[in-house]
Amino acid sequence: MTEQLSDAGPPGSFPRPGKWQQARVTEIRQETPTAKTFRLALSEPAPYLAGQHFLIRLTAPDGYRAQRSYSVASAPGDSGEIELTVEHLPDGEVSSFLHEVVMVGDELEVRGPIGGWFVWRGDTPAVLIGGGSGIVPLMSMLRLARRSGRQDLLRLVVSVRRPAELYYAAELPGPQTTIIYTRSTPPSWPRLAGRLSPADLPGPLNPEATGFVCGSSGFADAATTVLHGAGMPVERIRIERFGPTG
Repeated sequence: MTEQLSDAGPPGSFPRPGKWQQARVTEIRQETPTAKTFRLALSEPAPYLAGQHFLIRLTAPDGYRAQRSYSVASAPGDSGEIELTVEHLPDGEVSSFLHEVVMVGDELEVRGPIGGWFVWRGDTPAVLIGGGSGIVPLMSMLRLARRSGRQDLLRLVVSVRRPAELYYAAELPGPQTTIIYTRSTPPSWPRLAGRLSPADLPGPLNPEATGFVCGSSGFADAATTVLHGAGMPVERIRIERFGPTG
């Protein structure tokens, strides 16, 4: 689940959420031992921007409802399908149902897109920093840059504890990305395990770039400090914090 810190975009400047609709699960991919990506075919088109998110709502036979917000991992373009990557939290009502019960062909109730602050349209320089599952909305931005041939605009730094926890491991590597392991690294990895530092950022930073930071509260604070220390003004840094709710 994500916590949207701000929604400061002017009215009408980004796609707004529509009504609740049914979405059919067309594919499920295991990203890590605790994360799966769900590809959903929407019953009605819902154009979205990289960085926005959708709600999933579950309704029990007795009428009890639970809903959670999940960032879109797919690149904008096909408004009829979305991909949501969901971490399985042991006590999470929605994430447990998605991981343990949902199968290809099932239908889910969704609503979105939501959010207008933490979005990237693919036409301005950006520096992205993600911690753990915080990579999900940033992956949408990376995929958009690669799809549109504007990889020159974007640099992504991803921090994870160990290789098994890296989302999108086969797709992520490239000249636009830097991967940091904080606990253990793959064999012969060129960087020692350790926390994010200014040396991990692409330099020098483009003075026109916007910073996008996504992860836990502690990671977001630390990454923001690193970005600001590297010369990015605080007002150019956008933050989305991932909470423990599932």
